[in-house]
Amino acid sequence: MSQRLNLEEIGRLAGVSRSTVSRVVNGEPNVSAEAKRRVEEVIQETGYRPHAAARSLASNRTGVVGLVIASAASTLFDDPYFGRLILGVTGATNSMGTTLALFLFDQESDEHSIIPRVVNSGMVDGVVVTATHTGDPVIEHLRRADMPFVVVGRPDDGRARYSVDADNRGGAVAAARHLVDQGYERLGLIAPPSNSTAGIDRRDGFLDGLSEVGLGIDGRMQEGDWSEESGRLAMRELLASEPDAVFVASDRMAVGALRAIREAGLSCPDDVAVVGFDGLLPADQTVPRLTSVVQPVAEVGERAARLLHAVIDGSAAGPEHVVLPTELLVRESCGAEAGR
Repeated sequence: MSQRLNLEEIGRLAGVSRSTVSRVVNGEPNVSAEAKRRVEEVIQETGYRPHAAARSLASNRTGVVGLVIASAASTLFDDPYFGRLILGVTGATNSMGTTLALFLFDQESDEHSIIPRVVNSGMVDGVVVTATHTGDPVIEHLRRADMPFVVVGRPDDGRARYSVDADNRGGAVAAARHLVDQGYERLGLIAPPSNSTAGIDRRDGFLDGLSEVGLGIDGRMQEGDWSEESGRLAMRELLASEPDAVFVASDRMAVGALRAIREAGLSCPDDVAVVGFDGLLPADQTVPRLTSVVQPVAEVGERAARLLHAVIDGSAAGPEHVVLPTELLVRESCGAEAGR
């Protein structure tokens, strides 16, 4: 029965006009509460589902939103961060009845060719975009096209009105305080890339946490590129300065750092304690198990998708920049009692 119904028949059953049914179906205003109730009751009873194309034409929307992950195509299946993020965005879009389109870029030329097609084709109503590095041209393209968008991460300037991020700086401060509380004094840092806002916030947060108690790193700092191998090479350089603890500001880099400690014939945490950041690795993936600052990646994705929905339908009060809390998960790699 539901396949044969149209707006006129729904209106006849509900005792309202076709235009009233159309406004209810498309979520438009200027419908009395009683008329809306009668239409929704008929829809519920008959199992009516509006034709997607017709609904799109009526509302001037496609019902599709995009997730733009820049410079990640080659690492998407190696980095658990992106899997968790996609899971969170997908869960939110599914619950809201929208369709998710995924856009991946592996190099800068991809951005220049794909983004104009995304913003000019009318194929999506808006996008969630990851802030992978400062000065990202993707955000500027979206802003100039007047495309509704929400940034995952901290925008590096005022171009983005809406964003959702984890508390990278606060999490790094917590890591510094914890290592100081454990009695470590020769602290080192393996920082993420300084061309990303997450990298800047984690580096500065750790340094600020140490400065609170009058400590510094005295040159014991290396920068990685988020990869395991960069963490291994950075730790090899740091070991020459004999740190007693190192904050490695991503779990993937921390895996490499732990390998470098073993390759040098040293032990973690007896010779060098390690704290990571992300909290995405299974507990048994590293030996010893890695202490890490846990960021709620899936929740960040979910909040970003829901905020984008509000931006598209005009209910978002802007600008809005959401920062979700992080939590320090203590395991054996920092030399503290696990779970404390």
